[in-house]
Amino acid sequence: MSADKLLQEFPPVSTQSWEEVITKDLKGADYAKRLIWQSEDGLAVKPYYRAEDIAGLEYLDAAPGNFPYARSDRSTGDWRIREEIDAVDPAKANQAALTAVVAGAEEIAFRDVRVKSVSDLATLLANLQEIPVHFQNADESLIRLLIGRLIEGQKPSPVAMSTDWDPLTNVDFAAEVVAGAPSALVPFTIHGDGFEESGATAVEEVGFTLAAAIDFLAEMQSRNVDINRAAASIAFSFAIGADYFFQIAKLRAFRLLWARAVESFGGTRESAKARIHARTSRWNETIYDPHVNILRGTTEAMSAVLGSADSISVAPFDECYKAPDDASRRLARNTQILLKQEALLSRVADPGGGSYCIEVITDFIAREGWKAMQAIEAAGGYRKAQAQITRALEQSLAAREKAVLSRRRIFTGTNQHANLSEKALDRIDVSRLAGEKRGAQMYEELRLRTERHAAQTGKSPRVLLAEIGDVKMRSARSGFAANFFGCAGFTIVTKRFDGTAEIAASDADLIVLCSSDPEYPALAAELIAKLKALGHKTPVIVAGYPDSAEQLKAAGVADFVHIRSNPIEVLTKWQQQLGIKD
Repeated sequence: MSADKLLQEFPPVSTQSWEEVITKDLKGADYAKRLIWQSEDGLAVKPYYRAEDIAGLEYLDAAPGNFPYARSDRSTGDWRIREEIDAVDPAKANQAALTAVVAGAEEIAFRDVRVKSVSDLATLLANLQEIPVHFQNADESLIRLLIGRLIEGQKPSPVAMSTDWDPLTNVDFAAEVVAGAPSALVPFTIHGDGFEESGATAVEEVGFTLAAAIDFLAEMQSRNVDINRAAASIAFSFAIGADYFFQIAKLRAFRLLWARAVESFGGTRESAKARIHARTSRWNETIYDPHVNILRGTTEAMSAVLGSADSISVAPFDECYKAPDDASRRLARNTQILLKQEALLSRVADPGGGSYCIEVITDFIAREGWKAMQAIEAAGGYRKAQAQITRALEQSLAAREKAVLSRRRIFTGTNQHANLSEKALDRIDVSRLAGEKRGAQMYEELRLRTERHAAQTGKSPRVLLAEIGDVKMRSARSGFAANFFGCAGFTIVTKRFDGTAEIAASDADLIVLCSSDPEYPALAAELIAKLKALGHKTPVIVAGYPDSAEQLKAAGVADFVHIRSNPIEVLTKWQQQLGIKD
């Protein structure tokens, strides 16, 4: 059957027809509330997209590898697996790098290695001549050493070298480097990753990073440095967060905007290609249920791959609470190897190209990111607008933390579905908890307080979830309460009862009554009376917030836990009342 005949079997359906069917299925429910998702960037994400939504997007006609590079600046989907090496001594760092290469790494990043001389550099780079090498702790003296090695033709040298040095910290030195550095060295990095991990939305990360890069180009232009050489001297670093499609679109949008920016400075299309390194987000890592970090790293790496990053680092799952070991590093490395060699994601460039949803998000981030950059330019440029950028990041971070607090943004195993038997205190290096800010920290601090209390006293607070009455409501509310109190690491006991006398006789530090709203007044009054008769002072909490709340308070109910409760405030209060101190 020909393609034409096949398509004839599926006549076109108008958007109006789709909407009529959806409206009918909603049966009067609010369309926007049920089906429209508001992203943190302000995009109202629709339940479906059609060809009409991307009509007029000019870059869609450009194949991968072609200007303006939204669809990748290369014609393949391959990327380099970057391994981060923590060793400080050059000889040990070199050995760790060689081991990583044998195990599948394709690029090496030295994080904290100390290179003070030509001999140190020679030791560090021995036998790495076929592997791109990146220096994360670079300073001006190291950059001079790298330039000298390459200019003098010292062998062996890696095929390409790059550093994390921010050129805006000393633009005069940057201009000197651009003029004298050989093409094998990319001496500078513009960091977008710091924005993401400070709370930036995808639009802000793109806009602020672009503004910093434009500031650099402007400085180089004012010093009569060739724009093509200036553009070729920088790479970009992005952190990849949890919003899967937005993270894909973020990298696509940035490449598009960078190409336009370089073109506007008079650069060639070749020099307008953005070199992008992506790393899985530190902000999303958790110390509880840490193996979930492997899953987070996998989906984040997929976003980076599908967004066509040039190189990618997947964080070891345990790096947020201790020094990664060989096993966790291998898992991180193998995540990428699996995506490349088993899932075959490297076979196709820009596999999401033409996806109506991804193209809409790409266009949105590009347009809004450009506006964010223009606002910074209007304020005098990136360096002069630091106060404005800081305020924006503080607002975005506050919104993100509020979503975590209310558990609209979920960290599985931490603020939802906690593993009640898990203990973390004995396996964490406390010094590492004071590093980069992470979203789950507010909940982790709650639980660590409970663990410290249990270690000191030999006992963890015991919370009894007393299911009684209406079958449906008691189960639903005990499930909610188990999730709620589990976030603080309390010992949770769920039990069904036929009467309040049994509940009152139970051994518990807190009793959470789980029933239906109509049954609460009588049940709570009976239970509190029986507790008093037995001489027990066990606080009684009600799961839910019924209309009879004031009556229940008068009867002696100590608190209510419900969907609108602030978990951190409520759980901190009950920790304090149960004797758990900071």
